[in-house]
Amino acid sequence: MDNLSDALKKLKITATDSTADSLEGCLDCLLQALAQNNMETSEKIQKSGVLQVFASLLMPQSSCTAKVANIIAEVARNEFMRNPCVDAGLIPPLVQMLNCKDQEVLLQTGRALGNICYDSHEGRNAVDHAGGAHIVVDLIRSLCSKTDPASEKLLTVFCGMLMNYSNENDTLQSQLINMGVIPTLVKLLGIHCQNAALTEMCLVAFGNLAELESSKEQFAYTNIAEELVKLFKKQVEHDKKEMIFEVLAPLAENDVIKLQLVEAGLVECLLEVVQKTVDSDKEDDVAELKTASDLMVLLLLGDESMQKLFEGGRGSVFQRVLSWIPSNSHQLQLAGALAIANFARNDGNCIHMVDNGIVQKLMDLLDRHVEDGNVTVQHAALSALRNLAIPVVNKAKMLSAGVAEAVLKFLRSEMPPVQFKLLGTLRMLIDAQAEAAEQLGKNAKLVERLVEWCEAKDHAGVMGESNRLLSALIRHSKSKDVIRTIVQSGGIKHLVTMATSEHVIMQNEALVALALIAALELVTAEKDLENAQLVQILHRLLSDDRSAPEIKYNSMVLVCALIGSESLQKEVQNMAFLEVVSKLRSHENKTVAQQASLTEQRLAVES
Repeated sequence: MDNLSDALKKLKITATDSTADSLEGCLDCLLQALAQNNMETSEKIQKSGVLQVFASLLMPQSSCTAKVANIIAEVARNEFMRNPCVDAGLIPPLVQMLNCKDQEVLLQTGRALGNICYDSHEGRNAVDHAGGAHIVVDLIRSLCSKTDPASEKLLTVFCGMLMNYSNENDTLQSQLINMGVIPTLVKLLGIHCQNAALTEMCLVAFGNLAELESSKEQFAYTNIAEELVKLFKKQVEHDKKEMIFEVLAPLAENDVIKLQLVEAGLVECLLEVVQKTVDSDKEDDVAELKTASDLMVLLLLGDESMQKLFEGGRGSVFQRVLSWIPSNSHQLQLAGALAIANFARNDGNCIHMVDNGIVQKLMDLLDRHVEDGNVTVQHAALSALRNLAIPVVNKAKMLSAGVAEAVLKFLRSEMPPVQFKLLGTLRMLIDAQAEAAEQLGKNAKLVERLVEWCEAKDHAGVMGESNRLLSALIRHSKSKDVIRTIVQSGGIKHLVTMATSEHVIMQNEALVALALIAALELVTAEKDLENAQLVQILHRLLSDDRSAPEIKYNSMVLVCALIGSESLQKEVQNMAFLEVVSKLRSHENKTVAQQASLTEQRLAVES
């Protein structure tokens, strides 16, 4: 350490006019001390004020430049040294050194800049200001095709430098993307796929950049999908596969890249991973199984990639995914059900799947998760059933297969995501199915639960779906018994509130259901309609210029129906509806104008 103190003093005093030999000796002494105890030596270097001296030693023609850059790289491994390096003005001369032709100088300069940028806002800003990233990108481009060990080492360092420079910084990542770094890095990966260190550096850089939306568009114009799949096939170690997965996941969010990955054979790789890991309980295998099956589901979110893998329901991938549903692995059950939900995104696929027995498989899966079941599996299986129930021809088939009964087993669930999907599935099933709507609408337990969920203010989705299902039970059954059940359970006030929803479709559904109640069971519902202030709400809807034409139309139909009740008729008279309705006779929508004339006549007669 005495030698170190001497070297620091000597450097400070004689840096400007000493001979190269004596300088080399001092620098060697510093490097030796750093190798023995980096942190302590770095502290001494900082205290000595020698950092400022280094700025003047960084000269292209000097034989000491590489050693000075090496020392800076070593001290900058310590977090506390990065800002002092910036403050000492080392960034501009280091960036100048990137124009040097000497490979050792380039290597150590790349290391120094990379280490100063690591987790340092000040370091990155200084490099940005000095134009360092631009030079490094150009250097990578010019070295890209060289496969000699020295060039590959340089490329690895430069990629690392760019990674530290832009890590978790959207602005700097965008800057690199605009410089066209993505095609260069993809080309690099293809040429140097045998070099593990460089490959790894490329992957980390991709992982960094792939989160940005603008990067995905650029990636889509390269052969990244092909290169990553090629690389994935070679991997044996879990860590390396995991690294590739981390790049694939954000890239696969882009529909164009999804299709490229499918065409490059990624799905076959994923299925192989699933096959190898499904029966293992090793931590790495469990993680790989999850990542591979999740990625598989993600690929199916793209319309083109999904249809390509469905292959008219005959595709081997589709068949393999089907086999996941009866599996004993919760992860595969989940992925299988989510995959079916993704395949069920158009009528043709849904009809084919229902005709080929998929519904029974999903019901069997749900049965395994009724008591203390896995919530994510329940949610996924219900999502799949909901999607399958959308085509008209599937509804009756699914009802006769017992889907409604299977779904009702989850009425006790306290999990909002499960409640939400359960409600959506039942609503899809009863659409235009009068008998099923009546059967469910007379089920007091179901209706009571719906009324309870209509008050779930913490879960807007559940609240909305409960209201919509209540309305659907009335609209599709047109049954007095159903209306009586809903009145007895206290559901009327929720339908009236639904008529004030910000969503026109929900307002409309509520008004149609209320009109049916008024037409079929007005006496039974009269008191509840009064208490819920329906008449005042209708007056507001008709007076409001922002109300959609169909809302105005259905509100008037409902007003006409309410006149059949003495107490409600009085309310209508007291609120001067005639005035509001007569204005609507000149409404631009002909149907609204005609209904306004009819309503005006009815109101005039009754008054």
